[in-house]
Amino acid sequence: MPWSFPPILLSVLFQTASPESGIGRVDFQARFKGFDACFILKEVGQDFTLTYNAERCRTRLAPCSTFKIFNSLAALDTGAVAGPDTLLKWDGTPQKRKECEQDHTLATAIRDSVLWYFQEVARRIGPERMKSYLTQADYGNCDISAGIDTFWLQTSLVISAEEQIRFMERLYTDKLPFKPPVMEQVRKMIVLRRGDGWVFSGKTGTGGSADKAILGWFVGHVRCGDRQFVFAANTRGDHAMGPATRDMVFAMLQDLGLIGSK
Repeated sequence: MPWSFPPILLSVLFQTASPESGIGRVDFQARFKGFDACFILKEVGQDFTLTYNAERCRTRLAPCSTFKIFNSLAALDTGAVAGPDTLLKWDGTPQKRKECEQDHTLATAIRDSVLWYFQEVARRIGPERMKSYLTQADYGNCDISAGIDTFWLQTSLVISAEEQIRFMERLYTDKLPFKPPVMEQVRKMIVLRRGDGWVFSGKTGTGGSADKAILGWFVGHVRCGDRQFVFAANTRGDHAMGPATRDMVFAMLQDLGLIGSK
């Protein structure tokens, strides 16, 4: 079922939150550097939502490596892997990135976005259980028809930024169809940076052809003092990539006053 957001704020070029929100302001066009992009920030358990480019936020795209969050949850919940330290051996097949050409645990595989690890994990989960989890979680179009180890790779599965936000909020409120300890384990594995009073978490995703990236995703969570927010952003254009989108989001959260300088 589509998920709609309260019309707290409109998508505009230079956006300022209402004073009572306690949030700063950000120049989205400057931060996204000319990419066709969108961004949503939602306070966990609250109505406050900040949206840039609402139409694009409703557009479904391949989740790419942001799906590794879901894949990790399903792997741990089914026992396809025993825990974050479960080691799988690299079979020697050449990879696009050198950090993938070694043995990995679940924790290091999500950190380094190791495709072969998560393809093996998906095969262990199997199509029946994977489809069931996707349906229960209402994750995008829930379509795994492209194959159990490829369906999230710019093939059959698609999801919008709005739907990513819904998924992430449920992850941080223990409302997904996975055991609470499993959700806690995955939340810990996607922590990226910490500072004085804040914690920044998330997962990148990159899509494109063999020689050119054209889609960047970053979805995640930020804790600022006693407040929590989930967010989703994607960028499209020449050389759009997940890591660059992550860095843009980090800068925007600094603009908004949710992340300090450390």
